[in-house]
Amino acid sequence: MIVAERKTIPELVDILEGHKKILVLGCGTCVTVCLAGGEREVSIISSALRIASRAKNLSFEIEELTIERQCDNVFIEEAAKAVERNDVVLSLGCGAGVQAIAERYPAKPVYAGLNTSFIGILEERGIWAEKCAACGACVLDQYGGICPVTRCAKHMLNGPCGGSREDRCEVRPDRPCGWQLIYQRLKSIGQLDRLKRIVPPKNWAPSLGGGCRVIVREDHRI
Repeated sequence: MIVAERKTIPELVDILEGHKKILVLGCGTCVTVCLAGGEREVSIISSALRIASRAKNLSFEIEELTIERQCDNVFIEEAAKAVERNDVVLSLGCGAGVQAIAERYPAKPVYAGLNTSFIGILEERGIWAEKCAACGACVLDQYGGICPVTRCAKHMLNGPCGGSREDRCEVRPDRPCGWQLIYQRLKSIGQLDRLKRIVPPKNWAPSLGGGCRVIVREDHRI
């Protein structure tokens, strides 16, 4: 199971500022179980964003929708019309879900509303490609919904490196260069200016350095 926690409302307002019509898209599986991104949380976050929007004169127009799984194209299709009629998608799915939505709708900005914290893996039958490192401090909103920590073999936040050839990774020539993917994605959504900013070193404190991680929601404890 994938466990995540919500970004704060001030963080979400900063991410969404400059957009008007916003689809808050929940996921009905893993992040629903951990009380981070299901139908109930979509409603709570949407209400809080409406209040914050009025307080800052941002005029957000928010639509709410929850699908069964954001990592499955069968269910992503159910969101097609809602995605089309909004300017941006705020995904309350895990990092893999955010990227699945971004890949399915390449001309639409897709932002992460959650910080994916840790992931339980399926060890039998299917083999799943890693899309999210569960680092605990999501940066997907800065890179067009493509994670440089996992898609770049060198985990570079300011790329590309000097070793990539054409669109292939220097370390894994059988894989596309993560930064080529980021460039193409930002170009398709009109956000190439993001690449002009120098991103500071990543804060790894929320990651694995302290051993087993635990998220405690006091408001749901008995």
